[in-house]
Amino acid sequence: MRSSPDAGAAWVGLAALLAAGACLASFAGADGLDWRPALAWREPWRAWTAAVVHLSPLHLAANVAGAALVAAFGRAARVPRAAVLAWLVAWPLTQLGLVLRPDLATYGGLSGVLHAGVAIVALHLVVAGPAVRRAIGAATLAALLAKVLAEAPWGPAARPLPGWDIAVAPFAHASGLVAGLLAGAAAMLVQRRSGRREAPP
Repeated sequence: MRSSPDAGAAWVGLAALLAAGACLASFAGADGLDWRPALAWREPWRAWTAAVVHLSPLHLAANVAGAALVAAFGRAARVPRAAVLAWLVAWPLTQLGLVLRPDLATYGGLSGVLHAGVAIVALHLVVAGPAVRRAIGAATLAALLAKVLAEAPWGPAARPLPGWDIAVAPFAHASGLVAGLLAGAAAMLVQRRSGRREAPP
């Protein structure tokens, strides 16, 4: 994926939008916004709004900090506009993946979408640039995959973890990883085909 001058600002802007939405949603409450599999098709906006719902101040603070880190990662990696679009698409896809876990009766949080963002940046690094950048991307993808597998997303849908005041939903992290990889790969293919069409004969 080729870089573009405005892409870094757009990537940071999307991360800021997610973080700001999470802060604002903390005043609104979860009703009508959180993910509920039984309402997935009747109230489709929840695929977007569930990402900004947080269940405690600690949960919110951790994900706002995570959004800042993903913003910095994408900016440093000089992501192209296609990566920004991929992250935008992965936002609802992450929550839609949760239909595979109907036992997760309710869900809210940015962590799945943040996993998608990291996967998109890492994929960009793997396919673009010199060997050092490719190695960083590959190492990031490997670490992200190892983290998700270590969380055993096939286990209980929600589980308590030491140091957290909420139950964590590991499947959301796995869904974000898959959504990010799929959206990122699709964006690269579209960009490459578009580049070939625009190339002079």
